[in-house]
Amino acid sequence: MSITTKIVKVGIADLKVARSPDTLRTSGLGSCVGVVIYDLSLKVAGMAHVMLPDSTLSKRENLNELKYADSAIEILVKTMIDNGARKFALKAKIAGGAQMFSFPSSTNILRVGNRNIEAVVEHLGNYHVPILASDVGGNNGRTIEFNPSTGMLKIKKVNQGEIEI
Repeated sequence: MSITTKIVKVGIADLKVARSPDTLRTSGLGSCVGVVIYDLSLKVAGMAHVMLPDSTLSKRENLNELKYADSAIEILVKTMIDNGARKFALKAKIAGGAQMFSFPSSTNILRVGNRNIEAVVEHLGNYHVPILASDVGGNNGRTIEFNPSTGMLKIKKVNQGEIEI
């Protein structure tokens, strides 16, 4: 009997959970950060594609909570536990947060990639989820794919090939 694997696609400002043998994938990570939280011994993982650091700055009433680091990480941790993951066993890997455009001024509001990275690190810390590996910053877009069986995060960088962390 062969095991069929499927790729679970995570869109922008989206979140999905997968179990081995399936894999999680998101593309289009520029200043966005891909956040993977997983319980390796149970071979279950969740991925969020975070666009912005802080939902409290939004003026919208019906905002997409998966768009923001603070609310997406809270939902991702809860969703993982709802899917059988054990809080003490959760680990994280992150990628993205590139500076996609260069601006003559160095105002912080334009440094979305760096602000996203800082927010993701802070909120994972708030939930005591250690980040075991990361590939963040730079100025290249990324596509990432996470394998819940092995805990490996494959990162394809535009014009720079592929790495695994």
